[in-house]
Amino acid sequence: MSDEAFYTMALTRLTGFNYQAALLLYQQLGSARAVYDHRHDIGDVLPDCSPRLAALLQHWDDALRRAETERQFADQHDIQVLTYADERYPQRLRECADAPLVLYYKGSADLNQRYVVDIVGTRHCTAYGRDLIRRFVSDLRRLCPHVLIVSGLAYGVDISAHRNALEQGYETVGVVAHGLDRIYPYAHRDTAARMLSQGGLLTEFMSQTNADKPNFVRRNRIVAGMSDATVLVESAVKGGGLITCEIARNYNRDVFAFPGNVGQTYSEGCNRAIADSLAALVTSAADFVSAMGWQTHDQQSQAVERQLFPDLSADEQRVVGLLQQTHDLQLNQLSVKSNIPIGQLTALLLSLEMKGVVRPMAGGTYHLLA
Repeated sequence: MSDEAFYTMALTRLTGFNYQAALLLYQQLGSARAVYDHRHDIGDVLPDCSPRLAALLQHWDDALRRAETERQFADQHDIQVLTYADERYPQRLRECADAPLVLYYKGSADLNQRYVVDIVGTRHCTAYGRDLIRRFVSDLRRLCPHVLIVSGLAYGVDISAHRNALEQGYETVGVVAHGLDRIYPYAHRDTAARMLSQGGLLTEFMSQTNADKPNFVRRNRIVAGMSDATVLVESAVKGGGLITCEIARNYNRDVFAFPGNVGQTYSEGCNRAIADSLAALVTSAADFVSAMGWQTHDQQSQAVERQLFPDLSADEQRVVGLLQQTHDLQLNQLSVKSNIPIGQLTALLLSLEMKGVVRPMAGGTYHLLA
């Protein structure tokens, strides 16, 4: 672990939950070590520093001792300490004004995958909610194979999201409201263990930190901040899922909610969020992917084709795409499947033959060479 990580842990400990003050100090001086070096003349270096914060920065001893204890714990348990400047730190979260200066991470997933979505909702998930999650994650996996699924490892919607992600072969990260020396709730320890090799566990809290109620709200901002979009599955009129949605909206992130039956306790929060324009209505993974403007698997394949054959026209690309499915097709079959007239198609195939992409074979069949 670097010295900068050590001093970042200490600075976070020293400033407590005054996230914006800690982040401002860090950004203006460039590093946590620089904050420590200027602890006695902080008012000269940063004239806008409040007298209370300046006084606080005079006393690092306890924070440094606690950081040393945490450094030893992290080293012993293969925990990554991700500072705000670390390239492994969630880049989306870094855009948030109250981003934590340090995160503790144990796992294998890239926290900066191309697409990241969090799935949140009530701890009292119904059969309806579990079915929504199952279908959403399954269909999303088919449409977009490379998505990181994030949630909070809690009962109900959270654990259902994690387990369905694991089942579908997605990586999934649980953001927890305590240190990584424990799993809460304990009943989810087996799922958490699986996630370490197919995702991970993430927290801003040092070891020996209990899952106290305020920590769950603090946790929610990380869930929202590290994601492109928040999906609310089921919620009562009040709940942690709605808090996450509100935080996500304040971060200018996309928010979606599944509607439910009128009068059902755990649909009221979703229906109200949609009615109040806090969340956009979503009924399927296809709706979600379309609204986000994400490339589907087919579109990604087409992008790869364009990279493999950068000099091809759109019609030529269409023909190549069809041939990639079988490698051999007759002229008439190609015309029907591509909706290109025989005369025009013959000219296209001659062009592709000259470019070394296809080869004519007996019986009017064309073979893809690449």
